[in-house]
Amino acid sequence: MASTEDERRTSAAADEPEPEITILPPKPIASLSISLSSLLSPPPSKPLKIPSQISAVHFSLSPSPLRSRPSILSTSGAASSSPIPALFPLRPLTRRPSDPSHPVGLRRCSIVWFRSDLRVHDNEALSAANADSLSVLPVYCFDPRDYGRSPSGLDRTGPHRARFLLDSVSDLRRRLRARGSDLVVRIGRPEVVIPEVARAAGADGVYAHLEVSRGEVEAEESVRGAVEGEEGVEVRYFWGSTLYHLEDLPFKLEGLPLNYGGFREKVKGVKVRGTIEAPDKLKGLPKMGDVEVGEIPSLLDLGLSPVSDGAQDGKSATNANASSLIGGETEALERLKTFAAECRAQPNKDGNQESIYGANFSCKISPWLAMGCLSPRYLFEELNKSAIRTISAASTNKKSATLAENGMNWLMFELLWRDFFRFITKKYSSSQRKVDAVPATACSGALV
Repeated sequence: MASTEDERRTSAAADEPEPEITILPPKPIASLSISLSSLLSPPPSKPLKIPSQISAVHFSLSPSPLRSRPSILSTSGAASSSPIPALFPLRPLTRRPSDPSHPVGLRRCSIVWFRSDLRVHDNEALSAANADSLSVLPVYCFDPRDYGRSPSGLDRTGPHRARFLLDSVSDLRRRLRARGSDLVVRIGRPEVVIPEVARAAGADGVYAHLEVSRGEVEAEESVRGAVEGEEGVEVRYFWGSTLYHLEDLPFKLEGLPLNYGGFREKVKGVKVRGTIEAPDKLKGLPKMGDVEVGEIPSLLDLGLSPVSDGAQDGKSATNANASSLIGGETEALERLKTFAAECRAQPNKDGNQESIYGANFSCKISPWLAMGCLSPRYLFEELNKSAIRTISAASTNKKSATLAENGMNWLMFELLWRDFFRFITKKYSSSQRKVDAVPATACSGALV
């Protein structure tokens, strides 16, 4: 009986359906195991190479500690299937010059290559570098190609001009030091010196003003080619040697009229841009590389004989005038201040429109304009202020007001001539342009 009951129970159990077994997918323990094994694996034998343009600041700003270890998830096939995306090679930080208040938007170090812009006022290259960078390194090169004898047997740079230049470079160094910076001085070709200094200082930017003559344009192209060959280094050029900005002309440079009259007519409605104030404080020199500033050379170092202040060969007046000129922005601003006072004191000497103020009826500011110790826009702006004050004070005297306007018209006339010469020189100086002949007016002189 018991056996029959046991058989019945066994038969009922056999008739019941077997419970379904559900196999759950494994949790991603294997993936975690792979990641841990990668973390615990010995470091690769090949050293990690970090691009030279990445500074310590870049690592401190990394959003994740994984970003500073690119070897963790980079090799095995299992690692490539990880949900974490593969890391790209480290890149320089995105720069935002328009928002210099953010450290992420700043360059590590920028070189300011001074040329014929030996001033701190109205200097767009200097101001832009100071706003864009954590440190600024001003540099001036005495290019050996600018000295010695030309193929025609003449001095490329005479002793009087060279001494004026040395004065200007010395004054620039003093003014930069007064703002917390300095000036690195070298004798050598810019396309050799600038990349060397950039490598030593770890610079990632070069700022400079464009010039107009063939040799100067070729130097710009050589510097760009040499510097941008360095990884992560950018060259930025600016325009700042004329009254009217190159970008504000109502025509392309190729369409520049070949005569002054045509040029003057076309630029009648163009406005003069405002000047850029000299920065009160400049970013300090870079700590990397410990770049020596160097000594300012003498005339003998440039292959020239010392200038004698005495009269020789019956040229006493010429020698005395040349020797009395002191180069530099400081002297230029003082000369401008004196000339502006003369303008206010005597709007037109003897009532003759041809008789303009100053020694020998000229402002005598051309040398400082040529070296860039004085900005033509700043000259125009300051004298225009003087003329406005004079006209306002002489509002009851129509003759005096008219004479003050004539003085400004004369200044504008001379500065426009200077602009015309520089623009037309620029037009024909590009190494990309082949011309059979250069117009006789294509020179960079000034009549001011």
